[in-house]
Amino acid sequence: MRDDNCYILKVTCEDRPGIVAAVTQCIAENEGNILECQQFDDPETNKFLMRVRFSTPQIDKLRFQLRPIIERFEFRSELVAENRKGRVLIMVSKMDHCLNDLVYRWGKNDLMMDIVGVVSNHEMHRDQVEGHGLKFDVIEVTKENKSEQEKKLLSYIQDNEVDLIVLARYMQILSDDFSKRLFGKIINIHHSFLPSFKGARAYHQAHLRGVKLIGATAHYVTPDLDEGPIIEQEVARVKHSDSTEDLVRIGRDTECRVLSRAVRWHLEHRVFLNDRKTVVFT
Repeated sequence: MRDDNCYILKVTCEDRPGIVAAVTQCIAENEGNILECQQFDDPETNKFLMRVRFSTPQIDKLRFQLRPIIERFEFRSELVAENRKGRVLIMVSKMDHCLNDLVYRWGKNDLMMDIVGVVSNHEMHRDQVEGHGLKFDVIEVTKENKSEQEKKLLSYIQDNEVDLIVLARYMQILSDDFSKRLFGKIINIHHSFLPSFKGARAYHQAHLRGVKLIGATAHYVTPDLDEGPIIEQEVARVKHSDSTEDLVRIGRDTECRVLSRAVRWHLEHRVFLNDRKTVVFT
């Protein structure tokens, strides 16, 4: 059970002495109790990042008293109620394993999210999505209508006040403009191999090359295809005796686990963008 008086404060700024003292003193002066405090000073980017989870009955007063501290240290900050669920849009194409996993976790209240709807470029998952009482919309995308359909998608996102978009094996490439506009709010999942195999039959290529490790990567979407800041990764060892079908099965399970962790950490405000990478307080 989450306390209605619990909050999370995220802070990003240039590293300077006195940041932690100023923030914690402000919390203490407002009947606050610090439950978690994690911080990281990155010498490569000269950025200080901090996540504080705390409780207080004086949140309005604390917000007011934080203002001069934010100005003094030039914070980029976010203060949110811990019990607020993120409004999530799931996008999917033909493969539904990640969609099913996220919907199951949503149904079990395992993730701090409200699914506002599912959007696909195919009709095939309508019955299973609507069977869970969720809204399902098809936005078909072609080379000719891509710009028009992205405008429709953007209106959908704005009208439904979407906080996070999850590409649950959505196989359309988003435009540079769309990716830039929603940077930090779109999470993608894809298979990651060494060597890298591209295309729809990646597991078949991997089997032919006799790979010993397969894996998955969850990252934020940027205009650089599959090169956005990485949130989470996992690998699984496979054997020479494993068939292509075995690799596909192991890969599906890995993708589901990695994506759900990335979504969880984002919704719990544990992920900080730090130039081209992330800091994740877990």
